[in-house]
Amino acid sequence: MTAAGGPFELSVRVTAGSRKGPLVKEATGHPDVDLLVFVPDRAVDGRANTAVCRALAGHFGVRAGDVRIVRGASSRLKRVRIDAEPPSPRG
Repeated sequence: MTAAGGPFELSVRVTAGSRKGPLVKEATGHPDVDLLVFVPDRAVDGRANTAVCRALAGHFGVRAGDVRIVRGASSRLKRVRIDAEPPSPRG
């Protein structure tokens, strides 16, 4: 899922208005989805999409501006592009 060589895309399934959120989980049992994203924001005026980008940025350790939805902005299933490499672990 994380790419060592730069930008990458992944498929996410979003649950807006969730009490679990913000939470990002592996999508075991969902064959066409990489991650499940739960956000407390409702899908009104793009708030849930903004929250999804923030949650994924936190999950991958990148800036929120480096995460964008490239397909499915009005759908629960989205294609997301991460335009930065995740930072390497410090040791």
